[in-house]
Amino acid sequence: FKTCSGRVLCKLPCSGEKEVDLAVQSAKAAFKIWSQMSGMERCRVMLEAARIIREQREEIATMETINNGKSIFEARVDIDISWQCLEYYAGLAGSLAGEHIQLPGGSFGYTRREPLGVCVGIGAWNYPFQIACWKSGPALACGNAMVFKPSPFTPISVVRLAEIFTEAGVPKGLFNVVQGGAATGQFLCQHPDVAKISFTGSVPTGMKIMEMAAKGIKPVTLELGGKSPLIIFSDADLENAVKGALMANFLTQGEVCCNGTRVFVERKILDTFTKEVVKRTQKIKIGDPLLEDTRMGALINRPHLNRVQGFIKQAKEQGAEVLCGGDVYVPDDPKLKNGYYMRPCVLGNCKDDMTCVKEEIFGPVMAILPFDTEEEVVERANATKFGLAGGVFTRDIQKAHRVVAALKAGMCFINNYNVSPVELPFGGYKCSGFGRENGRAAIEYYSQLKTVCVEMGDVESVF
Repeated sequence: FKTCSGRVLCKLPCSGEKEVDLAVQSAKAAFKIWSQMSGMERCRVMLEAARIIREQREEIATMETINNGKSIFEARVDIDISWQCLEYYAGLAGSLAGEHIQLPGGSFGYTRREPLGVCVGIGAWNYPFQIACWKSGPALACGNAMVFKPSPFTPISVVRLAEIFTEAGVPKGLFNVVQGGAATGQFLCQHPDVAKISFTGSVPTGMKIMEMAAKGIKPVTLELGGKSPLIIFSDADLENAVKGALMANFLTQGEVCCNGTRVFVERKILDTFTKEVVKRTQKIKIGDPLLEDTRMGALINRPHLNRVQGFIKQAKEQGAEVLCGGDVYVPDDPKLKNGYYMRPCVLGNCKDDMTCVKEEIFGPVMAILPFDTEEEVVERANATKFGLAGGVFTRDIQKAHRVVAALKAGMCFINNYNVSPVELPFGGYKCSGFGRENGRAAIEYYSQLKTVCVEMGDVESVF
């Protein structure tokens, strides 16, 4: 495992079929204990885990920065969202219930909300600790166990989460971590004792996971890629819209699935908006992610940096104009010279059919596209196979609600972007996946409903 500076931090063996089976069997044994506990008992344990994370915020954030390359400033936010997630689902754990239905003649029925069993979580490398909490929070609240596989590019911080759950008092093996790549993921998805799979990552991998899950009739939650539209109307607060565009493109070095990378700007403010965005982008401090004033750290690894650079090269060949950035950045600190840094890039003169506008780049690259009418921009915004997110900046609140209602996307923002409170469901439409994380909605995807019908009189027989 290499850090963002290119140095080897540690070596981790991949979990093979035997190790995966041991993890699943361990989780299965823990599930028997955990699933029989009351919601309030689970609540107390989860609150303790949240307390430990909150108390060790700085230590875990530092570990995450080394793990992923994002700035310490952002990593702290990730850790705060993580403990808030566990607190939120701890609060829901005690309130999970079915309902009672009165039937004729004094008979009645009721429903029970029951856990699924051993759930598998497969995480991405952009938010390693946070994604693990987003998946384990509702899973554990509902009474499930979880085996979690982090990305092989960010294996470290999730191990700390497993230790924290153990310290908090979950049964041994309830949250297990296995390490590895595609082969390890395949062993998990095909294991007969796995009840559900939740995956965050790319569309091609999501398709493979669906295929494997289908063979065992396992439910899946897929949170996949995006190429989300951000629509800036001429009546928007310009300062706010510029800040929103930067938040929608450059968080975590642009390695965010719901980023608003297609920035549609009403033509009458195109020049003013573009000039201000370029000015602000050029001021973003790049470098050592552990320094307090750094706002953009390193990309995840060399192949990914090369891939992002390839998209920019292709964009230029197709007629886009690089308005700023896009080149590799070499920090002054000699310890960082082998890191995977680049200057954030803004592309102008973009067209809807360009590769940089159609495909997910997953790096700090913003494409600006002009538009003239509301009807036109909505049609263009929806002309994509993805449907994860979308954003609108305008002072006209009726227009804002009208446009987000027309957007084919699961997560929409009005006059902000990339805000993810745990209380709100998160997930996509179309090729961006299905199922939801966060909010009460996630409970539906980590539990199953049992119906019980009770007859209080004699059975009415037709025989």
